[in-house]
Amino acid sequence: MNNFTTMKINMDKWLLMALEEDITSEDITTNAIMRENQLGEAQLLCKQEGIIAGLDVFARVFTLLDANTKVELFFKDGDKVKSGDLLARIEGDIRVILSGERTALNYLQRMSGIATHTRKLADLLDGSKTKLLDTRKTTPNMRIFEKYAVKVGGGYNHRYNLSDGILIKDNHIGAAGGVKQAVALAKEYAPFVRKIEVEVENLDMLKEALEAGADIIMLDNMDTETMKKAVQIVDGRAETECSGNVTRERVADIISTGVDYVSCGALTHSSPILDVSLKNLHKI
Repeated sequence: MNNFTTMKINMDKWLLMALEEDITSEDITTNAIMRENQLGEAQLLCKQEGIIAGLDVFARVFTLLDANTKVELFFKDGDKVKSGDLLARIEGDIRVILSGERTALNYLQRMSGIATHTRKLADLLDGSKTKLLDTRKTTPNMRIFEKYAVKVGGGYNHRYNLSDGILIKDNHIGAAGGVKQAVALAKEYAPFVRKIEVEVENLDMLKEALEAGADIIMLDNMDTETMKKAVQIVDGRAETECSGNVTRERVADIISTGVDYVSCGALTHSSPILDVSLKNLHKI
């Protein structure tokens, strides 16, 4: 099942929670100026160049409020957009359009910002074997949307949650008493079909992880030369992932190390929004 299908199956509960957060009892401003049903139309306009993501989420906010709302989309997720583009047209009860506006825009702006940031980094990796991954550093209750946006932007998803894969980090190693002990315990507990990833901070830990039989080794906050040595030591016996301090300026150096993956928490925790707005609302 692809990310888009998974998101569509699960998104309604999160969208309803977001609407409930914004409308605890009523939209008092809208109800004060619009006392009855009035058909209206508004335009969704782009105000900044980027990659659009979350158009179906945007539309779903309004149809959850009123199934009779019509949303006509002129772009699809993953498209490049620029300032002035007409992204969509919404027709329905003006009260619904006003009440759903901010929640719908919050999702679309956030998701599009992540897709735009991801595309910029993914383009720098184009032509290399290194793949760009996200992390679990997501906004609470937004993970399904944010990880979908990473895919739209050309990145790949790391594990979705704690149930999705084994990643032994520094505190797990401390709790277990060492790298070898942690890997042995994971192998004993987990189904054989699960890969085991271990985060290492230096070459000694790397060698321990290899000897213990780790499938993937995360090279955490290593400088370029140390990562190159690490990849040489691994020599194809495990997959390698670079993590920490991943910036556009470092991408070329990271590629030069030969790592298989680079994970970047900033894709989801630090991407600026893409500026879009709902304008020209009028009665029809």
